Amino acid sequence: MENKIKSNQEHRLINTEFINKVEQLESTMLAMDTPLIAKGNSDMFPLKHSFSEGIYIREMFMEKNGFVIGKLYKISHTWFLLKGEITVATDEGINHYIAPCYVHAPEGTKRVIHAVENSIFVNVYPNPDNITDIETLENMLTCKSYEEYKEYKLLNE
Repeated sequence: MENKIKSNQEHRLINTEFINKVEQLESTMLAMDTPLIAKGNSDMFPLKHSFSEGIYIREMFMEKNGFVIGKLYKISHTWFLLKGEITVATDEGINHYIAPCYVHAPEGTKRVIHAVENSIFVNVYPNPDNITDIETLENMLTCKSYEEYKEYKLLNE
């Protein structure tokens, strides 16, 4: 079976100004030499990966006052806030969430998350081929830039 997840073909306008600003912020932050900025799994934002038939679940613990800039997603998915309180900025606006809750994230979503309190944040993704290699899954589910996302959309329409 092919290692691709079909886009659900949501047709929404993405605020590219927001995406560009977040990508610039992300680039600046990742270039800084400080232990307070983590890329991927870290002591400050530990990740736990779980699998069920056709599903990939990624759980992240966020320390109070921590910030996370998420990846740009190729597909829609659902995320759950199991514990805590967070503020989330996307190209659709800024929202405040208090656990427990869940949210539909449309394709093309990139989030900036601020943990108002210690929080547990869980993403749930389709995984039809039951892949367990995290790097392969991330390549299937996310894009490294908005330009890559646009190319992906053109190839999959």
